[in-house]
Amino acid sequence: MMNLQKENILIVDDDIDILELLQRHLKSWSYHTYKAISVKEAVHILRDTHIDLLITDLKMPEVDGFELIKFASEHYPNVPKLVVTGYPSVQDSLTAIKVGVVDYLTKPFTKAELQTAIEKSFSPKDNLASNTKVNLSEQTQQAYGDIIGKSEKINDVIQIIERVKNNKATIFIKGESGTGKELVARAIHYQGKFSRAPFITVNCGGIPENLLESELFGYTKGAFTGAEKDRNGFFQAANNGTIFLDEIGNASLAVQSRLLRVLQEKEVVKVGSQRAEKIEVRIIAATNSDLKKMIEKQTFREDLYYRLTVVEINVAPLRERKEDIPLLVDKFLLKYGIEYKDRFIKISNKALEVLKRYHWVGNIRELENVIQHAVIMCDGIIEVEHLPDTLKINIDFPNDNRLLPLKEIEKRYILKVLNATDNNKTKASKILGIDRKTLRNKLEN
Repeated sequence: MMNLQKENILIVDDDIDILELLQRHLKSWSYHTYKAISVKEAVHILRDTHIDLLITDLKMPEVDGFELIKFASEHYPNVPKLVVTGYPSVQDSLTAIKVGVVDYLTKPFTKAELQTAIEKSFSPKDNLASNTKVNLSEQTQQAYGDIIGKSEKINDVIQIIERVKNNKATIFIKGESGTGKELVARAIHYQGKFSRAPFITVNCGGIPENLLESELFGYTKGAFTGAEKDRNGFFQAANNGTIFLDEIGNASLAVQSRLLRVLQEKEVVKVGSQRAEKIEVRIIAATNSDLKKMIEKQTFREDLYYRLTVVEINVAPLRERKEDIPLLVDKFLLKYGIEYKDRFIKISNKALEVLKRYHWVGNIRELENVIQHAVIMCDGIIEVEHLPDTLKINIDFPNDNRLLPLKEIEKRYILKVLNATDNNKTKASKILGIDRKTLRNKLEN
């Protein structure tokens, strides 16, 4: 009985004859093989099976081998890749090497050339750690308070903060969830001359609607069930300082009416009281909602909107300022490296490139969560394998429900049967219910 080596090799080619040839050579060297006639089949095998080497053609229908190589490089970075192709070009070879291919064979190749390429694929890799790892703490961080970044969009925000930090103009911060709107509000307060005064944050979306009014403005004894004594609200607590009203779009129309009075009269009235109390407070509001659309639907007061937007700051999403990602990563590596590992964690260039490429729907908050998870999972250096699959390259396969000519469907099924029977045309003919001559004709046409 043949003693198989431990290595599992996946061969991907839409040419059944090449698959059979490669498998025959590999078996003669005692390798265990898996075959796929499409990238889609190959992805399924990679997901379900431990593969030690990927051998793939480049020119294949629907999805080509380059997509498979890029997919495998990020999802299975430790699996070496070997290309065999019948359509060689300098550009293809350079591209293949760039995406991590170990060797590049042109059809037809000899058995000896194949063996040399496979041995090269399994040979120990050079230690390139010193060239492939970056210690981001060595970079020059650019920070303004807790705001970190060097992009033009962040610089624009900082310029506005510089103009408003020493006065008490009402400020409206607009931006998607997770972009750091509260950090901007804190920078406005703590970078200015009122930094020693109170800074109060209120999440209007996190307080039940029936409680928000009393929490903001306070209440008197007996104002409602459970009101056993007079109590100040957030506005009174922020007197002479700053109150940050996050997710202002969640405030009810009743609360909006009271806010308008604060802005116009500089006074608040507790729930259950008729007496107005003078107050001096800077209001910073923020939301990820479209307040203009809410005004059209009459769920947000137009007069309040214009009172809130004396100065408007737009915080750009992370995908529009990707040059800030390395600095943010540095911050989170330091934070969670010390918290979880008692040391600074590094990140590889490849992993950082994946982070810079990703769209970041959840913005900085999502980036922080990804780094936090990666720090926990790594052993000192974050590699691509420590990042979530959602960040890595994925292949969009053509819709299997599209309508194809009958001849094309028939040929694909024949190839599938041949693959399943190890290219045994007699067995395939029997399964298909046709003779070998008919089978040969269908493959040639």
